[in-house]
Amino acid sequence: MRRFVLFFVFLTISVAVFAQPKPLRIWKDVPTMKHQRSEIYVYPAPDSINTGIAVIVCPGGSYSHLMGIATEGYAVAEWLNAQGISAFVLRYRVGKDGYHHPAMIQDVQRTIQLVRDRADEYHINAEKLGTMGFSAGGHLVTMSGAFYKDNYLKPLGIQSNASLKPNFVVPVYPVVSMQDSIAHQRSRRNLLSRHYTKEQQDKFSMELQIPNDMPPTFLVTAKDDPVVMYQNSVQLDKALTNKHVKHEFWLYDTGGHGYAMSEERAGETAKWRFEFMRWLYKIKILDTPYKY
Repeated sequence: MRRFVLFFVFLTISVAVFAQPKPLRIWKDVPTMKHQRSEIYVYPAPDSINTGIAVIVCPGGSYSHLMGIATEGYAVAEWLNAQGISAFVLRYRVGKDGYHHPAMIQDVQRTIQLVRDRADEYHINAEKLGTMGFSAGGHLVTMSGAFYKDNYLKPLGIQSNASLKPNFVVPVYPVVSMQDSIAHQRSRRNLLSRHYTKEQQDKFSMELQIPNDMPPTFLVTAKDDPVVMYQNSVQLDKALTNKHVKHEFWLYDTGGHGYAMSEERAGETAKWRFEFMRWLYKIKILDTPYKY
């Protein structure tokens, strides 16, 4: 019996390992960046239910690490696939490896450019590409929408006609502000290093940087978040409202932090994912009403 159990565990682990997509290094074809090891894991939607929608998924980890990539990356991608959405999980550069800004925004802009340039290969609609991020990854995807006019790829010698602007942005329990009153200090330190200026502090406080043409935004958090103060999302909601940006803000009473899409961890709060799908129809990204 014990041997059978061990064999079953080994088989389960083996299947999980072999089911993991092979990573694609996003900088390998760029001479000045070929030694950078940032990569994406490609999860194509099944042909039978493919909506043409694609999402770049950015896990959290305080801009320090990506230890939550399994729950905030791979599991999210698998759920999106089940909805007919292709997903690209981004393993971006982080502080523990000695990286700070602009490494992170370079990685997400490079991924947007690559996915759009290869839209036919991935069987997606290049005009239905969004970014979704969790915690510090939520800050990163908010930057992807707010800073799309700041082309961080051009100085690296990358020429492409692809737009760097996502069609929608989904920050989930995001880091937003770099201001002392509500900043997640570890994320700030890893993004900007220990020696940042007041100008940098303001530049990367996303509640101060929302443009009039910010992509539609779907924002989620819970009041009992013990890691990132929920006021980060409140400030982002106010900024989006003031700029008349099309958005929805789902503020739950409970849920905590790091739950991604897990109802086991967050209960009803994790059902934000269904509201997100309904919202995609509202903003005319999803062609048919969503039901679950």
